[in-house]
Amino acid sequence: MRHLAFFMHTMNNNPTFIKMHQPCKDCGSSDALSINEDGSTKCFSCGTFNPKPNNNIKPMTTTQLPKTLETFDNGIYAPLTDRAISKDTALKYGVKVIYDAQGQIAQHRYPYHINNEQAGTKVRYIKDKHFKFEGTMSGSGLFGQQLFKEGGKYLTIVEGECDAMAAYELLGSKWSVVSIKNGAQGAVRDIKDNIEYVESFDNIVICFDNDKQGKEAARKVASIIKPRKARIVTIPNGYKDANDMLRKNLHSEFTRAWWDAKVYTPSGIIRVSDKKSSFLKREKKESVPYPWHGLNKKLIGLRQGELMTLTGGTGLGKSSVTRELEHWLINKTNDNVGIIALEEDWRRTVDGILSIEADARLYIDDIREGYEEGDLVRMFDKTFGSDRVFIHAHFGTNDIEDIFSKLRYLIVGCDCRWVVVDHLHMLVSATTEGDERRAIDSIMTRLRSLVEETGAGIILVSHLRRVSGDKGHENGVSVSLSHLRGSNAIAQLSDCVIALERNQQAEDELEARTTRLRILKSRYTGDVGLATALVYDKDTGRLAEYEDTELLNSDFTDEGLPF
Repeated sequence: MRHLAFFMHTMNNNPTFIKMHQPCKDCGSSDALSINEDGSTKCFSCGTFNPKPNNNIKPMTTTQLPKTLETFDNGIYAPLTDRAISKDTALKYGVKVIYDAQGQIAQHRYPYHINNEQAGTKVRYIKDKHFKFEGTMSGSGLFGQQLFKEGGKYLTIVEGECDAMAAYELLGSKWSVVSIKNGAQGAVRDIKDNIEYVESFDNIVICFDNDKQGKEAARKVASIIKPRKARIVTIPNGYKDANDMLRKNLHSEFTRAWWDAKVYTPSGIIRVSDKKSSFLKREKKESVPYPWHGLNKKLIGLRQGELMTLTGGTGLGKSSVTRELEHWLINKTNDNVGIIALEEDWRRTVDGILSIEADARLYIDDIREGYEEGDLVRMFDKTFGSDRVFIHAHFGTNDIEDIFSKLRYLIVGCDCRWVVVDHLHMLVSATTEGDERRAIDSIMTRLRSLVEETGAGIILVSHLRRVSGDKGHENGVSVSLSHLRGSNAIAQLSDCVIALERNQQAEDELEARTTRLRILKSRYTGDVGLATALVYDKDTGRLAEYEDTELLNSDFTDEGLPF
């Protein structure tokens, strides 16, 4: 045992110190080393005993000595072989080690300073990875802070003491590297406590662990540092941290990642120059044409990842237009389609879609009974047999969280790329909000977020508020965005708003069943105004668009169709 060697050396040989207050090459002390007459040495600063020349006994730590021979400060300077950290780096940072009886490193001892005075030591027990503190950590700086003067060009901040020493070595022992004191969870507090020191450097490079907690902590720390100073290193995939890369001798890879660290910008703010490739190679937005030419001229079709709001007064044909769109998407795309119709039973929804397929109002019992069952089965299988259509069978559900849960399930679980929600104000009635405007704000924000998150296309049906004056929307009053009921959020958060206008009280029978489609908003094209007119056929329940030539040759203006 090495401690016995020193004990026997001191007891049996009874050495005499012939020189005292000499410099120690192990710890750098200028006057703590004493030399015995046989050539052996003892440092009373780091506790290292070196036997006389040609003696094969290795230096040992003071914790391995009998109690009477222990020094006040335990540990010796030595390479951290378990972490591939050199003795020079350990000496630089003042880190000592303690060996066990088998000669293996049992402890790391990391010093912490207040100004230039050591105030405490963090002890890491290697076997069980347990930590304890000796002295005080309160008021101390970052690990290694006392080594590097303020105002340098680069300061690298890492997540642990060994990472600090590792990064220092990986960067050629050239740049200032410090560590936070208490891991990712305490990173922001540690930096705030030392913010003046940190921000004195021209560039602050944050190199935390390559895991969720480390990445999140890096962003939080960067956000409290002066703009344009903080950079975040991206550790290459497959490696945990700086020390992991040092142990694998990846000096050049780490240095490259360090130099490639991008200046931090808050979430949602991008540096445009970094996005050139995304700009040039962006995914093309595929558009699905509307059933009606006039809409396509202004809107260039429907697109996934957009929220389209269809609005109109009561009884002006919103349901008819919605049915046409549902049937169109089922038949003209290969996408799954979801429907949440809160004012009707799922059978009524199916009847409405099949009525478009049949060119007949199958939702009326007498008309449906005129069809053979085999004909109904063939139409049903053609429309719904591909397992692509999902309808919300709500059974009176009136809880907003339940409805949004089902909406998300349609998009994520059933892979519906198109979802029709009919209608917004039934969602409002399902909330506990007492104020309609606030409820609409909340619902529209959630719908917008769902569109952005999933990339699905949502068609939302919304009501209009009553307008003042002698005429209402049932008399064909032109619709504006200000007529949307309850909240500006409907207009603000929708990509497209299409309004229906019809004078259902008109004496002219053709005018009474003609619906004008007005574009109130189009984020994609910016083209607004009257788009087309649809005529309702009482026999088939279908909507037929005016032919282009008729529209062009008529006085089709904001004042209305010629009757």
